[in-house]
Amino acid sequence: MTDTQTIACHECGLLLRACAPGEGEVARCPRCGSRLYGRHRGSADRALALHLTAVVLLIVANTFPFMTFKLEGRSETSTLFSGVLEFIKQDLWLLAVVVAGAAIVVPLMKLLTTLYLLIPLRYGRVPRYAAPAARWVELMHPWAMMEVFLLGVLVAYVKLTDLATLELGPGVFAFAALIVVLAAGEAAIEPREIWSRIGPSVGRSKGAGGGRGGFVDCHACGFVLLGTEDPRHHADCPRCGAHLHRRKPDSLTRTWALVITAAILYIPANVFPVMTVISFGKGEPDTILSGVKALIEADMWPLALIVFFASITVPVLKLFGLSYLLISVQRRSQWRPRDRTRLYRLVEAVGRWSMIDIFMITILIALVKLGNIATIEPGVGATSFAGVVIITMIASHNFDPRLIWDRMENSRLAAES
Repeated sequence: MTDTQTIACHECGLLLRACAPGEGEVARCPRCGSRLYGRHRGSADRALALHLTAVVLLIVANTFPFMTFKLEGRSETSTLFSGVLEFIKQDLWLLAVVVAGAAIVVPLMKLLTTLYLLIPLRYGRVPRYAAPAARWVELMHPWAMMEVFLLGVLVAYVKLTDLATLELGPGVFAFAALIVVLAAGEAAIEPREIWSRIGPSVGRSKGAGGGRGGFVDCHACGFVLLGTEDPRHHADCPRCGAHLHRRKPDSLTRTWALVITAAILYIPANVFPVMTVISFGKGEPDTILSGVKALIEADMWPLALIVFFASITVPVLKLFGLSYLLISVQRRSQWRPRDRTRLYRLVEAVGRWSMIDIFMITILIALVKLGNIATIEPGVGATSFAGVVIITMIASHNFDPRLIWDRMENSRLAAES
């Protein structure tokens, strides 16, 4: 195994020899099944063109009208940022920051940072601060939730169509096109190829012998440092500058603290109303569950199932899933590690979709503000629920799935010795 061929799986920690996949093929870890890298034809040119198109669509989505709500001769037109402004007016700063960040700011920063990397690389140059920029693109990925926001728009649209006349503006269509274009642009980028242009993927610690010995891989960029079991305290990755650790520091303790915090917040999130519909001076508070019941009573079963799954089932399963993974690692279980890794992968992927209810409320409060005729106000349950979603996402990020495989690796080494 030569140094240039050496990679490490980011989910199970297995040291592997890289090979060149065929066009359109994907290399996966033989032990845990996680995706390692792929190969795309003309990926740099296609990715650059799609991201430049996304810039134009993003400008249109943020400047043109999003939706127009008409009732009793009155109308209200909203933009993409209108719901955030309403949260600020009502001193709900947490919701304002979460919605603005997930639907506008983070996608914009991710798009511009990606272009900062792609344009010079297209012409064979490595931009200054390329490694930190590539790290930030990876860190921002789970927090850019435009597709979740669009689903929240759909739920809000269906809830309001029976009450009033709704008109979709150019902003909605530009936003939907933006999501499709960005998804295609991201699919055309192979992170391993970007990192290989920034710097070498393998290095050896000082004084390392010719044998393989131990190794430490950077969880940010995948750089493999051979010839060491654990780096010096606060040692940095030679390629991206991130701190090198054999495993994420205090992974179990931090994840447990976050899971317990999210479980506590989940109680007020379901007990208190997430919004209150005020019509002709009378208020009708809605919890998450009552919102699902209202959709069922209106014979909107598909949307009711989506909201129930995203807002009730997913948070509960995520809390139980993370708890199970933590307990199994602490008990040093060797039972079905591949399936437990798949569970972690699922927990990490679905958590962001629970933001549907928050984004739906964002659209509703921006549109329905017709004074005594009809007004929708967010409730304290919405803030608690947003906290649950954000904290569980951070918890899954802090959990190190390589811990699942450490017990088996230690048993194998003990048997060999």
